[in-house]
Amino acid sequence: MSAPQLVPPFTRETATKKVRMAEDAWNSRDAQRVSMAYSEDSHWRNRSEIFQGREAIRTFLQGKWEKELDYRLTKELWAFGDNRIAVRFQYEWHDTAGQWYRAYGNENWEFDASGLMRRREASINDLPIAEGDRRFHWDAPGPRPEDHPGLIDSPV
Repeated sequence: MSAPQLVPPFTRETATKKVRMAEDAWNSRDAQRVSMAYSEDSHWRNRSEIFQGREAIRTFLQGKWEKELDYRLTKELWAFGDNRIAVRFQYEWHDTAGQWYRAYGNENWEFDASGLMRRREASINDLPIAEGDRRFHWDAPGPRPEDHPGLIDSPV
C-alpha cells in the first residue's frame, strides 16, 4: 500500500503529516533538502525579509544555519483548509557567543496542486533564554524523536 499523497485539498491527517515532514526537513539543516519542498517561484516573507525563488530560499537557509547554531525546531498544525496550512512553531538555537534563544512563530503556507509550497509567510520573535531553560534536547541535526514532546505538551 502506498503512502497517501500530500497534496491539496488537505485533510487533518495529510495536513498534520505535511507539518511533520517540514519539521523533519528543517531539523536536518540541509538547505538543499528543505528548498525542494518549495515551488521554483515560491514567495517568502521571513520576519522582515521578503524574497522569491528556490535558489533564494536555499541561500537564506544556508545563512540562517550558519548563524543559528545547534538549531532544533518543533512545529504544530494550527489550522488548515483546501490548499493552505497554518502552523505555530518554536525553535531553539545559540549564537557564537553561546547565548541561547527560543524563537516563537507562526507560518501561513499556501501550496500548488503538486503539493509544493508556493507561499510562506513567517512571523517570528526571539526570546533570550538560559541554557538551563532549553526544552529541545535531541541529537541534532536530525528529526525530533517521536517520544519527545511537541508544542501541545509545552508551556507557552
